[in-house]
Amino acid sequence: MRHSGDTTELTYLADGTLDRSSAVTEYAPMVKRIARYMLSKLPASVQLDDLVQAGMIGLMEAYSRFEESQGIQFEAYATQRVRGAMLDELRQNDWLPRATRKALRDIEAAMHRVQQRLQRPPNEREIAAEMGIPLGEYQLLLQNSKGYQLLHYDELGEGEDPFLDHNLPDSRENPLDRLEDKRFRASVIAAIEGLPERDRLLMGLYYEQELNFREIAEVIGVTESRVCQIHTQAIARIRSQLRNW
Repeated sequence: MRHSGDTTELTYLADGTLDRSSAVTEYAPMVKRIARYMLSKLPASVQLDDLVQAGMIGLMEAYSRFEESQGIQFEAYATQRVRGAMLDELRQNDWLPRATRKALRDIEAAMHRVQQRLQRPPNEREIAAEMGIPLGEYQLLLQNSKGYQLLHYDELGEGEDPFLDHNLPDSRENPLDRLEDKRFRASVIAAIEGLPERDRLLMGLYYEQELNFREIAEVIGVTESRVCQIHTQAIARIRSQLRNW
């Protein structure tokens, strides 16, 4: 594989096929970088090696399927395939335990009830009280739910096995259609704007500025684990506001 300016020239073997060994050397660091980035958002039960292994399989598939005539640079194509393979690995292994999913649904429901009653976003103590648990236990639930997050729009259709194909409760519904629904978009915007100021700042730093939890912790002056808790809580707040959708 050779580089020329900003473009990458792929190396071919005598039989006209792409040289896979050069792919490992050239793009293995990219696979590890993507794996580490994804791991920073996921529960401790997810292992870096598992993501890297899935990503390398995605890289090999990218080499097998890539055609220069597609008008796309190989690195961009490979990045998409690698991330898609890692997402497939996470979905197949159901990395968020059932008990955690239930706890998150309980949190959302409690948030919704308190907000309806108070007509404002509830704070942590109010949510914990509504659930009948101590504040520390509530915060531990948030901490243990690391990985409960929003998917980026461009991740929904990646890979051979798109996310939507496996996560639609009714094949007649298409969430992408909802994204194009002006009323739904307005509801999402309202839910984000209705977040407490710190939650809104964190979401902007994470999803728009693409800072990791450690960097955000330095910006807002809290611990990295506290950033994780606030992030999980912010998403639960948004989901609780979109229950009717």
